[in-house]
Amino acid sequence: MTYDFLVETYDTERLKVLSTWRLFRDEDLPVRPRDEDRRGRSVLEQMIHQCVSEDIWFRTMLGIDAPAPPLPESETRSEFIVRYAENSAARLDALRSQGSGWWEGETDFFEVRRTRAWVMVRRIAHTAHHRGQQATMLRMLGRDLYSTYGPTADTGGLMQDHAPTVYAFRDEAAIVAGQSMTALPVLVERAVTERPNR
Repeated sequence: MTYDFLVETYDTERLKVLSTWRLFRDEDLPVRPRDEDRRGRSVLEQMIHQCVSEDIWFRTMLGIDAPAPPLPESETRSEFIVRYAENSAARLDALRSQGSGWWEGETDFFEVRRTRAWVMVRRIAHTAHHRGQQATMLRMLGRDLYSTYGPTADTGGLMQDHAPTVYAFRDEAAIVAGQSMTALPVLVERAVTERPNR
């Protein structure tokens, strides 16, 4: 069995993380879902968690180390983007070099043994979960949401309405450099829902 699909998925997920981070503004870093509730991570705390938890999972569960410490010296949005791009690219290269035997081999996943392929699926889901929280924060801040896995309300609505998939940036270099975002189509006037007449 080939595990290229996991490598490709990790590649696209890391780009989605970087793109989401770029959609925030520097002044958003201390914002949390509810100011008075410390349980909800701030934008900065989400970035820290992504960098640190991915580093721990890859080092301790998958045996893959990144070239730089997980956190940048200066905890700015741009520096987090640069550091995560660098480290996740190195992890991607290491994943590309692994054969089926490595993927099917077992490793420790907290208190149990699982295959590396199983762990990788959970890592991708973990990342997507936190990126979803950040997308919610962007919406709470009144920002546009670009495509993640398909159309959004901001790219024209639903797939069945033939709305386009529109990514914020053309490639990784544009994300890291903070180049101009892709223009969004005109907003739809009706609610974006699968329930007709709403």
